[in-house]
Amino acid sequence: MPELLLEILSEEIPARMQARAAEDLARLLGEALKPAGLGMTGLRTLHGPRRIALIAELPAATPASEREEKGPRLGAPEAALGGFARKFSLPEAAVAAMRGATGPAEEPVYQAEGLTIIARAEKSGASFLLRLENPARSTADVLAEAIPALIRRFPWPKSMRWGTSELIWVRPMQRILCLLDGVVVPFALADAADDAHGLRSADVTEGHRIQSPGAFSVASAAAYEAGLRERSVIPDAAERERMIEAGIAELAAAEGLEVVPDRGLLAEVAGLVEWPVPLLGRIDEDFMDLPPELMRTTMRVNQRYFALRHPDGRAAARFALVANIAAVDGGAAIVGGNERVLRARLSDARFFWDLDRKQSLESFLPKLDSVVFHARLGTQGDRVRRLERLARHIAPKVGAEPDLAGRAARLAKADLASGMVGEFPELQGVMGRYYALHGGEDLRVAEAIGAHYRPLGPGDAVPSEPVAIAVALADKLDQLAGFFAADERPTGSGDPYALRRAALGVIRIIRENGLRLSLADAVAEAFFGYPMAQGTTASPEFGMAVAAERMNAGWKPPAESAHPPMVAAFAQGVVEFLAERLRVQMRAEGLRHDLVAAAFGTSGDDDLNRLLARADALRDFLSTHEGTDLVAAYRRAANILRIEEKKDGRSYAPAIEPNLLRAAEEKALAAALEAARPAVRAALSREDFAGAMAALAPLRSPVDAFFDRVTVNDPDRELRGNRLGLLALLRGAMDEVADIARIEA
Repeated sequence: MPELLLEILSEEIPARMQARAAEDLARLLGEALKPAGLGMTGLRTLHGPRRIALIAELPAATPASEREEKGPRLGAPEAALGGFARKFSLPEAAVAAMRGATGPAEEPVYQAEGLTIIARAEKSGASFLLRLENPARSTADVLAEAIPALIRRFPWPKSMRWGTSELIWVRPMQRILCLLDGVVVPFALADAADDAHGLRSADVTEGHRIQSPGAFSVASAAAYEAGLRERSVIPDAAERERMIEAGIAELAAAEGLEVVPDRGLLAEVAGLVEWPVPLLGRIDEDFMDLPPELMRTTMRVNQRYFALRHPDGRAAARFALVANIAAVDGGAAIVGGNERVLRARLSDARFFWDLDRKQSLESFLPKLDSVVFHARLGTQGDRVRRLERLARHIAPKVGAEPDLAGRAARLAKADLASGMVGEFPELQGVMGRYYALHGGEDLRVAEAIGAHYRPLGPGDAVPSEPVAIAVALADKLDQLAGFFAADERPTGSGDPYALRRAALGVIRIIRENGLRLSLADAVAEAFFGYPMAQGTTASPEFGMAVAAERMNAGWKPPAESAHPPMVAAFAQGVVEFLAERLRVQMRAEGLRHDLVAAAFGTSGDDDLNRLLARADALRDFLSTHEGTDLVAAYRRAANILRIEEKKDGRSYAPAIEPNLLRAAEEKALAAALEAARPAVRAALSREDFAGAMAALAPLRSPVDAFFDRVTVNDPDRELRGNRLGLLALLRGAMDEVADIARIEA
């Protein structure tokens, strides 16, 4: 098949936009070609600082096609004819012919190139039939129409105009290369409203701006890639990443050092250079007493340098950079210039480091009273007081000392008012830990301050020391409770306050530390930390949106709940959000997320590890023949009950009249249920979920026999009602273990 090569060359594209732009180019072109019946195969995209490109194979022409569309009846009202004409863009002459048609005829009512309208007789009366013929077209013609429109609607996050053109692009566009089977696909971006922009497609591109300036022609994708390499451009971003990673690792190893891993920085630097040349620079020893995190952040954020370290983890007095040219002096001048720049950057960092340590960490706290956390949730100072209260509440439940947890929570946000964090927000928590140690705080307090934001992502470790666990949970639960109460919940289109990440953080901390914690109680306690929840400020709707949803859905607080019903309902709403994130996480791990839904649905349990233990036992049970057969029987019983309850307009209670048990099979099932239910409850009370499942296993045989030999809908209304009650008893017994209805077939 013919090969398509499309490249759009421009001034430097921001690194963060390149990969998405290449994906969008492929997606938009695929969408544009689909109506013509064209599909791309062997698709590859390339992107770099100055270009996005696409290589694919396409058929030489579109297939010829014909389709028929049924139209309105003969003599239909004018509105129906007009709507039909607009839908298929019919000319006025065709509409006039339809208007004047008197009956079915052998000859078409109207005929033009690719369009035929006939009137045909049907059982319901005569109606129009539209026949559309699409002749085969060359793929080059389709591309010439599609690509200019695609470019004009390209979804850059930010774009610009230049000169007198109305065209917008991320940066000024310079060239468009478009070849199909080695031949230029001719099109221009100029139109009637933009005749000043003279960009036309061609077979020309450019190499490296400095090392190989000037244009060159290409005739194929292979020649394009080879020509770029000859002219100091590596067109594939993944290859540039590999070159950078291997190059700096080799230079570091030669010095007995290793590179501090940073995949994000690696991808960004690969988007800044076309011809990567790794180099090593030196850090002045005067700065090596600075915290390594501070030096790494300064180098990464300001200069895009890679930090190096010794094999034992100590920071090394070297850094790696990536040049975009192979300098004739081996890069000595480039390294020297970057060392001078880094010296100035680290001097600025030292200024803030020394300035902040002249006062205690606690002395920063008053400044937080003037920093707004959220318009409806108060200031950062208010948040500090909530965190201290909540951390003290959580501490005994996770094995931490309340006084230490309270102290750590009080100081956890103090570094937000420091000069260093003002300059480098990425260091919040990290600098608080250093300042706490400098001020003589307990080591556990300092470590909790440094760890309370964690985990920051899927690959980040969770806090494991009890004081740090208490503060990290307090931080995330306060965030969840506050934003849910303010009705700022995540939606399908956005999560501006990162509540999903906070929820996953809570889940990971609890799972990975094996914590036994009542989430509903912790969420309710977090909710009560807000003055609005205590009625001390006028905000009666605070938290009520979430609570009302739970109550309206029929949820009722458990009898043992220590909180008012609306507060318990609010906490349940947040716990259900956490349970949903747990299911999402399990799905991502390739586990049976439906079993979590089943375990959560019946028990309303808010102890995540107990919930997971129940799900694991359910998984093991379903791996047996007894389990799968019993679940199938449950579904059959539930379906019968649903149909009959809807028909009768009532719910059947899980109860029976023993004297109405006539068949041996229903007596056997009743006896098996009578024996199983106490055993199930006893096992559940001691959290022996495997034992609860095992107690259900003997039900398989009597259930099978019941469905084989007993007619549930007996003509005798009393027998029928009793048998439906028996099925309700079976359903209820299994629902005590899990909400079987949520298990996917």
